[in-house]
Amino acid sequence: MPTRVCCCCSALRPRYKRLVDNIFPEDPKDGLVKADMEKLTFYAVSAPEKLDRIGAYLAERLSRDVVRHRSGYVLIAMEALDQLLMACHSQSIKPFVESFLHMVAKLLESGEPKLQVLGTNSFVKFANIEEDTPSYHRRYDFFVSRFSAMCHSCHSDPEIRTEIRIAGIRGIQGVVRKTVNDELRATIWEPQHMDKIVPSLLFNMQKIEEVDSRIGPPSSPSAADKEENPAVLAENCFRELLGRATFGNMNNAVRPVFAQYSHHVIQEILGHLDARKKDSPRVRAGIIQVLLEAVAIAAKGSIGPTVLEVFNTLLKHLRLSVEFEANDLQGGSVGSVSLNTSSKDNDEKIVQNAIIQTIGFFGSNLPDYQRSEIMMFIMGKVPVFGTSTHTLDISQLGDLGTRRIQIMLLRSLLMVTSGYKAKTIVTALPGSFLDPLLSPSLMEDYELRQLVLEVMHNLMDRHDNRAKLRGIRIIPDVADLKIKREKICRQDTSFMKKNGQQLYRHIYLGCKEEDNVQKNYELLYTSLALITIELANEEVVIDLIRLAIALQDSAIINEDNLPMFHRCGIMALVAAYLNFVSQMIAVPAFCQHVSKVIEIRTMEAPYFLPEHIFRDKCLLPKSLEKHDKSLYFLTNKIAESLGGSGYGVERLSVPYVPQVTDEDRLSRRKSIVDTVSIQVDILPNTIPSDDVVSNTEEITFEALKKAIDTNGMEEQEKEKRRLVIEKFQKAPFEEIAAQCESKANFLHDRLAQILELTIRPPPSPSGTLTITSGHAQYQSVPVYEMKFPDLCVY
Repeated sequence: MPTRVCCCCSALRPRYKRLVDNIFPEDPKDGLVKADMEKLTFYAVSAPEKLDRIGAYLAERLSRDVVRHRSGYVLIAMEALDQLLMACHSQSIKPFVESFLHMVAKLLESGEPKLQVLGTNSFVKFANIEEDTPSYHRRYDFFVSRFSAMCHSCHSDPEIRTEIRIAGIRGIQGVVRKTVNDELRATIWEPQHMDKIVPSLLFNMQKIEEVDSRIGPPSSPSAADKEENPAVLAENCFRELLGRATFGNMNNAVRPVFAQYSHHVIQEILGHLDARKKDSPRVRAGIIQVLLEAVAIAAKGSIGPTVLEVFNTLLKHLRLSVEFEANDLQGGSVGSVSLNTSSKDNDEKIVQNAIIQTIGFFGSNLPDYQRSEIMMFIMGKVPVFGTSTHTLDISQLGDLGTRRIQIMLLRSLLMVTSGYKAKTIVTALPGSFLDPLLSPSLMEDYELRQLVLEVMHNLMDRHDNRAKLRGIRIIPDVADLKIKREKICRQDTSFMKKNGQQLYRHIYLGCKEEDNVQKNYELLYTSLALITIELANEEVVIDLIRLAIALQDSAIINEDNLPMFHRCGIMALVAAYLNFVSQMIAVPAFCQHVSKVIEIRTMEAPYFLPEHIFRDKCLLPKSLEKHDKSLYFLTNKIAESLGGSGYGVERLSVPYVPQVTDEDRLSRRKSIVDTVSIQVDILPNTIPSDDVVSNTEEITFEALKKAIDTNGMEEQEKEKRRLVIEKFQKAPFEEIAAQCESKANFLHDRLAQILELTIRPPPSPSGTLTITSGHAQYQSVPVYEMKFPDLCVY
């Protein structure tokens, strides 16, 4: 009974399935059953409408055998497919082709090299068949990607690796032959395909050339050797590809070649620039312009050493150009020589601008992780007084040349940072980058300060708000600007706790420079606004308001003897910022106080507002001391308004004082810590012997050398400052209070001792008046017991 049932079920199966099953022997080693294959072929030719079903069933069996690793049956299935494909040439072959390509894809996806090669061979046979009508819906994206990956095979066995690479090249060649002849099917020429095909072919051509160069000059290869040589096969395939390209498609085929070898082109151009470094500025500028065009292709595909080499060479030539310019200025004289020098200076500026443009374009096209490295690299080249971290030789530049190279490097840095977006401000402004950027050495010139602020804006403005803040003005309604902002993250809060005082100090000192122009005040205002938008929590808002009030007080008191324009400019800056921050935090009482002061200024003192002070021919007051308090922003009013909204306003009563840095003692510019040194010498015979402290040190050559060499002292000072900051951040409040109290008591005792010595009259033979228990007494001191200074004894 079971046998009869099986026979009946077998008889009920479709004929095409029975014919397909019959071509597979019981033992796969016996190979394809040829007699049954002939029957299947005759059936397929006689009934072409069954081809798609035959193909689908074969694909089903092949997929099952691939999963079960039955390689023998897989070989039989592909041989049957190949024979059916070669025998059938009708319209019905198109559905069969879809099944065929699906099976080829299965083989290519398998991890067995033999099956990959088998699938490639079947695809090549299919590629050589000319179809009556093209199939425009058919795409070969998968095959392009897969064959390109096979061209880069890294199999551990060299023979298998070569076999897979040859199969990949032959597969690409088959795709090209199958697609390029059809004008309406131009997908193969699309950039996403050419960017895979061309580098794969070039990779194999280059790899074999490297091997041949180590082995020696090859002998003339035979035809069989050419088929087994990936380099020859790749070259032939590439020639065939370019030979089939039309004028419109040639650009897509050639561009990947330049992208693949762009770093070689750039290295050759850089070498040529080094060789012609003493040529005229026009020649050097032309070479740099060529480099700029090549960099446009190379930027996105460059690797680390190549990138650093490009920037290092460009910065070296930037220094040389500035050095040539400085030498020409020093060697210039009157008459024709002066005119020639001026012409050379202009030509050198062309070279410098070309270098900066190239640096900026290259940097702006790099990925973010590489761009951050380049930012650090350029910042490390900027000369900063008092430190030896920069690696650019400025020994021959002088002060003018040093300032010039600082400006050029900051301009380069500005272009590299343009468009850079970091998720956290710590990533954009690490301490190793922020410290030299905010160095007092880069505040000696108004143009340097402008560039520093613009670089900070590029890195701070993560939501593209800077354009909305352009120009310093009183904004009637900040909501109209549609400022984009997000909640301050923990990393940004930590950044402000660590570096906030450094930013405040830079803004405070930048406002008090005598050579400020309108652009400086505009950039300073933008800095305050961006800090408010990107980094300000309630604590930072209070600090920024303290900073603004301190700037207002400095303009009124004028300890720095600033001109009236600069004092009014600071007042206008404070008004514009407080108007902005009051609307950003939306405290009604605070907004009301700021609006009232601005309204009074509009009527009585318009020179305290940015719309008037930065206008031509603005009338300036003679003094600020006699102005009414209603023209000023008052701390008590601000504290009262913010306190009612839940802000912690205790710190508002503490005036802002800029943070003192180590570099203030090293900088050449006037610093806030420049004070008159007062030395009090107390003679040993005026105080008891047990309190005498000897500060006398013998002046020797070693002592002078130690005093001059401040590198070790700088490191010690930095470490000491770091420990102090860490202690104040982590130590308990009671411990800090006790330490401060002990220092205050010690200072008080010393001051009391000094005052007692200076105020108390010297001993006299006639007696000294002393008060004991409320009664005045005279104590006489004999002359022979009196101690006189050495200079008074003859």
